Amino acid sequence: MSGRDLTVDGVAMYESLPSDLPAPGVLVIHELFGLNDDIRRITDRVAGLGYVAVAPDLLDGGRISCVARAMAQIQIGEGSIIDTAEEHLRSLADREDVADGRVAIVGFCMGGSFALLLGARGTARAISTNYGIFPGDDIAKRLCPVIASYGGKDRLIGRDGNKLSRALEGTDVPYDIETYPNAGHSFMNEAEGHRISKALIGRPLMAVAFDEGASEDSWERIEAFFAEHL
Repeated sequence: MSGRDLTVDGVAMYESLPSDLPAPGVLVIHELFGLNDDIRRITDRVAGLGYVAVAPDLLDGGRISCVARAMAQIQIGEGSIIDTAEEHLRSLADREDVADGRVAIVGFCMGGSFALLLGARGTARAISTNYGIFPGDDIAKRLCPVIASYGGKDRLIGRDGNKLSRALEGTDVPYDIETYPNAGHSFMNEAEGHRISKALIGRPLMAVAFDEGASEDSWERIEAFFAEHL
């Protein structure tokens, strides 16, 4: 496995490759903090599962204007930043070292919301959304196979896992949705920016904190789900 920072067409990104190529590809979509060392760590972990993993910086280093625009686009379900993420996914599928164009998405917080929106567009074969905002029944019912993880202590987004489960009941969409009752928001992430989140909204609204037990269980589920659907 090898990882490196790149700049492609003016966009910063981190790439991590598995030891055996070609392999399916996974687009890693970051939280509101942009491309940071925590996302690099996660991208390396995805590569360690045997996937070509790429994490582009969709927010230009986490600029406030980009963050605000991204959140607005999540609310309406479309927009230029979401389209850019789809372009990165298609570029990943076109790579020679990506087996048969097979690609998936793993996203966190904002990235988890993006994963849900992109998972209905037809390019990804599977998505992993981690504490992503429920996109509505119409989009949910058009999803590719989805594995989702939420924190029960997250009072803002934690219930979205139940909403997603209800929307998918009776559909043909394969899914694995788990809400961890003792975990809060961003329980798979260790970003430095969580200090800001904790100070502003982390307690008691979202209970932002890394939870090793819930994180490791989520990764085990993701590994099995992607192995089945990729």
